[in-house]
Amino acid sequence: MTAPKDYLSDHDDELYEHYHFIADRGQKPLRVDKFLMNFIENATRNKIQQAADDGNIYVNGEAVKKNYKVKAGDEVKVMFTHPPYEFLLVPEDIPLDIIYEDDSLLVVNKPAGMVVHPGHGNYSGTLLNALVYHFENLPKNSSDRPGLVHRIDKDTSGLLVVAKTEQAMTHLAKQFFHKTSQREYVALVWGDFEEEQGVVEGNIGRHPKNRLQQTVFDQDEEDRGKHAVTHYKVLERFGYVTLVSCRLETGRTHQIRVHMKHIGHTLFNDARYGGDRILKGTSFTKYKQFVENCFKILPRQALHAKTLGFQHPLTGKWMSFDSALPNDMQEGIEKWRNYAKHAK
Repeated sequence: MTAPKDYLSDHDDELYEHYHFIADRGQKPLRVDKFLMNFIENATRNKIQQAADDGNIYVNGEAVKKNYKVKAGDEVKVMFTHPPYEFLLVPEDIPLDIIYEDDSLLVVNKPAGMVVHPGHGNYSGTLLNALVYHFENLPKNSSDRPGLVHRIDKDTSGLLVVAKTEQAMTHLAKQFFHKTSQREYVALVWGDFEEEQGVVEGNIGRHPKNRLQQTVFDQDEEDRGKHAVTHYKVLERFGYVTLVSCRLETGRTHQIRVHMKHIGHTLFNDARYGGDRILKGTSFTKYKQFVENCFKILPRQALHAKTLGFQHPLTGKWMSFDSALPNDMQEGIEKWRNYAKHAK
């Protein structure tokens, strides 16, 4: 999607912030074009260098050349004369799986593969494009995104609550902030657990080397990242993989994916975190073929936002919702269940 020409021409007097990063304290001097390549998904170095040549890259408030060396603490911004395309919300007639709706809110069951809101490289086909088509005058959240109280990853399926009024937006946002809402996910992860349940606690922040990943920082780096807590419980064991439920106490980016990897149980087929290769099992060709077949059946991280609970912003009544596992997860789990049964 590109911005309409008349829209762009109306906004050529001022600069709009498209990206904003602050270099970590451990950042060694690095050319700004290489630095931004680590941050911006799907960007090419040529485009970043062109942005610098056009005077669109700023460090600490000053336009810089592409060979500027970014240092620890530098504030790097990419600015253009048009607003970010994600703010050009085009209503799209995309069907929604609405499992509950009233005058204050609705609960949507999002399919895997659907991006929640427009962003770099995904300017159409998102849940938000669908919401603004089907509903008028949705209240905006703190990021100016209509209706969205929270979000889940593109390739994670499951439940989201959407606010339809300002009162609902404020009330629901407070519940998520104060951790009084309830969210439980089901995940298929690599490896077996010694225990039946446990808690993962550790600050989560952007990975210092792979900027498209999040990571858990060590206790001696407590000033980095944001506090995050995940409670997990074993639901079913299949030997080389395990089905678990994960209850979020906080809601950080990629939280379950990062916490599970941190304790040695990367999500099955989670490509970004290395779960799309065999992490447990045998070296037999037959087993490798079995896993490859499972990857085809379940072609994304095996994570589903299954239950969602919150207090209704108008009535005060506690509301709880549950969604069935989508077909790809059901089929993938069943294949592992049969494998474990015959492996005994």
